[in-house]
Amino acid sequence: MPTHKILVIDDSKVIRMRVKDMLPDGNFDVIEAKDGLEGFHLIRSENPNLIMLDFLLPKMSGWEVYQEIQKQQQLRTIPLVLMSGRKEEVTDKMSEPFETFAFVEKPFDREQLVQAIRDAMMKAKKFAQTQVSLSPEVNGSNSGDVSALRDEIKSLKTKITQMERETEQLKKQFSQLVSFIKQKLQ
Repeated sequence: MPTHKILVIDDSKVIRMRVKDMLPDGNFDVIEAKDGLEGFHLIRSENPNLIMLDFLLPKMSGWEVYQEIQKQQQLRTIPLVLMSGRKEEVTDKMSEPFETFAFVEKPFDREQLVQAIRDAMMKAKKFAQTQVSLSPEVNGSNSGDVSALRDEIKSLKTKITQMERETEQLKKQFSQLVSFIKQKLQ
């Protein structure tokens, strides 16, 4: 019985089959979706262990699927590999380095696919650990700690406002100095 569900969302049957054929030997159940909308529904219903997501898709683009994944805490911890024939399509929307997902450019070989999967798993694990360490409920923090953080943030905002005022004053003084120098040079 398969132990790992891998969801491949790509409008190209060739790519879906190719990913399936390139996966290392193991107990994998590969689920396929031919468009973004179907893929997003399968993410929610099948709880995959890995998502392979094409960036350009019909009905719901890979970018839109990615945005929906980012909105839901439980989905953000699923390892994600974005696939595209042109990396620029992805970097137009998200800057590098990609911190929450791995990227593989089409066409890719088996080694590139396996490396992208490893990268995605590592990034998802790192993200999950970060969330656990930040969660007050998990690490035993109480409302006093949250209150202290709020106070610190408020203090920092006050300092920023003060620095912005001082910066404006310095700009005015500098402008006056430049005007004075120009006058003397004429």
